[in-house]
Amino acid sequence: MALPGIGQEAPDFELPRDGGGTIRLSDLRGKPVVLYFYPKDDTSGCTKEALDFSALKPEFDEAGAVVIGISPDSAKSHDKFKAKHGLSIELASDEGKSMLEAYGVWVEKSMYGRKYMGVERTTMLIDAEGKVAQVWPKVKVAGHAEDVLAAVKAL
Repeated sequence: MALPGIGQEAPDFELPRDGGGTIRLSDLRGKPVVLYFYPKDDTSGCTKEALDFSALKPEFDEAGAVVIGISPDSAKSHDKFKAKHGLSIELASDEGKSMLEAYGVWVEKSMYGRKYMGVERTTMLIDAEGKVAQVWPKVKVAGHAEDVLAAVKAL
């Protein structure tokens, strides 16, 4: 699947989340939602990205936005990741990868000539009406959370 385009309805989902329970996109209507897709809990780039979003959480809260990190790791793995690094953002688990596929971020990757399936580090900003407002494909972590916050404030 391709990435959803700007202005398209964001595919709804219901996923298990850290701390138990589930998170559903349709329940968040009326506020901007930042979905950031990352490959794996507790790896260097993913930890830096989670720490950056957590550091800016008060500003995202002030702007009325919800930040959700999504990876194929289990909710239990997310709990450990949050506790270890003191993360304040919400993390959702898509072990079945159906939501990752619906958003076009479960892709074939290549490292050292070996091909494998994995998450393409991508962020999407969903507006209060549930439409895709902005997409950041192939994210570079440095400065990214600040760029996303600026886009949220500009909505």
